[in-house]
Amino acid sequence: MGRDPLDAPQDGDTASSGADAGQSIMDDPADERGFFADQPATPKKPALAAAETEHYHGHRDRLRDRFREAGDGALADYELLELLLFRLIPRRDTKPTAKALLARFGSLAGVIGAPVPLLKEVKGVGESVATDLKLIAAIAQRMLKSELRDKQVLSSWSAVIDYCHTAMAYEDREQFRILFLDKRNTLIADEVQGRGTVDHTPVYTREVVKRALELSATALILVHNHPSGDPTPSRADIEMTKEIIATAKPLGIAVHDHIIIGKDGHASLKGLRLI
Repeated sequence: MGRDPLDAPQDGDTASSGADAGQSIMDDPADERGFFADQPATPKKPALAAAETEHYHGHRDRLRDRFREAGDGALADYELLELLLFRLIPRRDTKPTAKALLARFGSLAGVIGAPVPLLKEVKGVGESVATDLKLIAAIAQRMLKSELRDKQVLSSWSAVIDYCHTAMAYEDREQFRILFLDKRNTLIADEVQGRGTVDHTPVYTREVVKRALELSATALILVHNHPSGDPTPSRADIEMTKEIIATAKPLGIAVHDHIIIGKDGHASLKGLRLI
């Protein structure tokens, strides 16, 4: 009897070798091909393939309709992430990937802020998806930073905190950032002055003051992150801040605050009356 053409071997391979190759890819969780690529195993019957395609396309259409009609409040976090992943992974069910990302990083902010190497450890996330997620993080930072432009920073304190949290909270190494202000407390520049290890960043007082003079800044807000997530200031944080204050004050440069950013909050040395 003749064989069904749908069961014929593909690309010159035997049917058994094609199935073995497909199974090998699917069994290897580290192989991204198992998530994205069409498998060389025996093709599905047209009716079954059409049904599965209709299933996830129908789900996507329903999610889009809910978002259009009721806004983001009608969707859970994983559903919002699904909507985003629809664009990045066009031919797969993205719900498992969205839920895996949230389980790994804890929140939407954690997903968007996570480093590329860690994002790629989640099944279904390759270089392209990870890069696009970081692009979204960059856009969010630019949007928040624009809220500070041409405004008196001290009267927009919540915007300062939101910006610093978005920019630094999920970094896996410490960063020391300075917001340089003019005499009206308007933002002149926002610069990362140093990057360090998971629990230390070298800060050179002379370089901080030198850069302030170069920019004609009359005030500073110091900011750094704690990758551990706990924003509690250390003794070294306090001593370093007092040293910068003592050096900058005779030159007419004020230090308004030193903010420490953690994943779940922030600490203000001025608010804690440590400076």
